[in-house]
Amino acid sequence: MTRLTLDSSQKPKKHRSLAYRRVRAVIAAGVLVVGGYGTLGVIGALSASGSASLPIKFVEWVRGNGGASIVQTAENVWYSVNQPAVGGAPPKGALKPTASVRQSHSANTSKILPEPKAITPIASPPLPHEGQWTPEGPLVNGSPALYVTLMRPDKIHTSLVAGIAWLDPHLVSFLQYAGAQEPPGGGTWPYVAPIQGSQANNLVAAFNSGFRMSDAKGGYYAYGKMAVPLKNGAASFVVNSQGVATVERWTQGQHVPPSIKVVRQNLIPIVQSGRINPAVYSSNYQVWGATVGNQVLVWRSGVGVTSNGAIVYVSGPGLSVASLARLLQRAGAVNAMELDINSAWTNFFYFNHTLGTPASPANGYRLVYNMARPPQRYFEGTARDFVVAVARKHPL
Repeated sequence: MTRLTLDSSQKPKKHRSLAYRRVRAVIAAGVLVVGGYGTLGVIGALSASGSASLPIKFVEWVRGNGGASIVQTAENVWYSVNQPAVGGAPPKGALKPTASVRQSHSANTSKILPEPKAITPIASPPLPHEGQWTPEGPLVNGSPALYVTLMRPDKIHTSLVAGIAWLDPHLVSFLQYAGAQEPPGGGTWPYVAPIQGSQANNLVAAFNSGFRMSDAKGGYYAYGKMAVPLKNGAASFVVNSQGVATVERWTQGQHVPPSIKVVRQNLIPIVQSGRINPAVYSSNYQVWGATVGNQVLVWRSGVGVTSNGAIVYVSGPGLSVASLARLLQRAGAVNAMELDINSAWTNFFYFNHTLGTPASPANGYRLVYNMARPPQRYFEGTARDFVVAVARKHPL
């Protein structure tokens, strides 16, 4: 869930060296506290496969071996002196979709959902391309299954850019991939990183899942196996036997109907029945994670479902839980949940390739220009679980 990530897009020069010294001192103290676990554990953690940097892997190890409170203190120091700039404008080109190739397409009767309508920008005056959808990814049965747009998340931090993705469930199927450490408990899963084979050939997009299960305050069920008991009332990303995803508040306890293949829970809903949960405005940061609360502006991500069944994903820097909820609602989400937070763990990648040929980092793109991790993240081993959207052979 919470990681010590030094996001270069949000580093003010003032007080930076002091923050670095404080963070290094706190983490160094963590080495002494968790040293009893042995250097072999550290070496194993740092040598594990994946695109995370060595500092991120080390902090992950400290957190998991008795140093959670130390990492929390370090993160609080960092965020206290590294808040997003007020005012300003995004870098040139930041509001343009990142793909270099645009696909032409014609209307296809198999595409059940209409194209999403442009989103009215929040910041004023609106900038070129802001809130305008662009088709991305491979054409599925002649039609785009994915649209993306970029916009500034609020009226104050006008140099920041958030990304929104829209996926048609009639054209893509959703798969839940397990990571090396999440869900916990090991075991055999049908989909495990890296993405390869037929999934790579039909890949449209991949994005991060929720917090570590120890922090998610919910459960994890996938493909017939209950890794962590489900919790009533928890916000849940649910995938049925046809690969259709939705977001809902779980009410069925440990009973999972045969028609449901995935239930991945994370905290409580931030949008429900079209309304933003008032809890997103609470000063009780524990509701949304132990390290940073909704008054601290950090990278956040979330996923929702629209009234006609489209899946929308949002991520960006400088977001509170409230601004994340507002963006999801503005994108049409009637139910929505927060996913992971902080720059190392909020990733959405889409792939502009021809179906039947492998998607790869070479044809992959970040949803937002300054997302920290590169598109190869899910093409190699990764500790965390994540979601994959693949083209359907026969659209619903």
